[in-house]
Amino acid sequence: MEWTWQGVMPALTTKFTDSDELDTGLFVKNVRAQMAAGVSGLILGGTLGEASTLTEKEKDTLTLAALKEADGRIPVIVNIAEQRTSDAVQAARRAAFNGAQGLMLLPPMRYKATSRETVAYFRAVADSTDLPILIYNNPVDYGIEVTPDMFEELLSTCPTVGAVKESTREISNVTRLRNRFGDRLRILTGVDTLGLESILMGADGWVAGLVCAYPAETVAVYALGKAGRIAEARSIYQWFLPLLELDISPQLVQNIKLAEVATGLGSEQVRPPRLPLEGAERERVMGIIRKAMAQRPELPQYKQYL
Repeated sequence: MEWTWQGVMPALTTKFTDSDELDTGLFVKNVRAQMAAGVSGLILGGTLGEASTLTEKEKDTLTLAALKEADGRIPVIVNIAEQRTSDAVQAARRAAFNGAQGLMLLPPMRYKATSRETVAYFRAVADSTDLPILIYNNPVDYGIEVTPDMFEELLSTCPTVGAVKESTREISNVTRLRNRFGDRLRILTGVDTLGLESILMGADGWVAGLVCAYPAETVAVYALGKAGRIAEARSIYQWFLPLLELDISPQLVQNIKLAEVATGLGSEQVRPPRLPLEGAERERVMGIIRKAMAQRPELPQYKQYL
């Protein structure tokens, strides 16, 4: 399969039953909605996917289910967020064995690695596989920043490293990275509330969260923005923003799963230690979702611009 790092790639939620088992039927239903909307890839096992609570077997099950549904039409990308370098290497090899077409790679999160250690961690994984790699750069949540100098070192020594999920929340970084690396480094925004802004500044794609509940709206914003149909993209984005803000919260998983319930694409089930929202906070989030659903826009034709 030939593909590149571009377009909308959902960071998929993991669906559970009320007995805390994988709900693969509901997972596949969501994947089908994503593909129908025009996403360009599927990312499994990220923060939004509750990866830290999944067993190796469960990750295999999700990967194989996504691959079967994608059927070679779009790539399936597996997140790697292990603590030990050897475990990350093994996870990358397992993803490749299962048939995944790419990896999203985080630095080790529990240990605040130095720049040298972080680059060595990334290089060890890259050297273990031929799969294309997207580096997830999120110093706000994970405490480690992958600087332009670190990317320079990675790009010069690791040919499989080709993209960044840019989540520093500093919009000028899109231009900063483009100025330094040109097309050597593909740039995907990883912050929902900077989705359109990043696209207009030249980002190649969007690793999105609320797309799990609103796939067509997310892809429409991307496609129309890329096509220069700014007024149409901005109109959808203005409606979308209160929902997108649910992504920048410690409870983003619970928030987005509530939105998936509203659109019929998921359930509220999370895996402990996470618990469903309750009380005033749940009502606040539901208020945002109810208002958005009542005002949900009719979308213009957008797929012709993909």
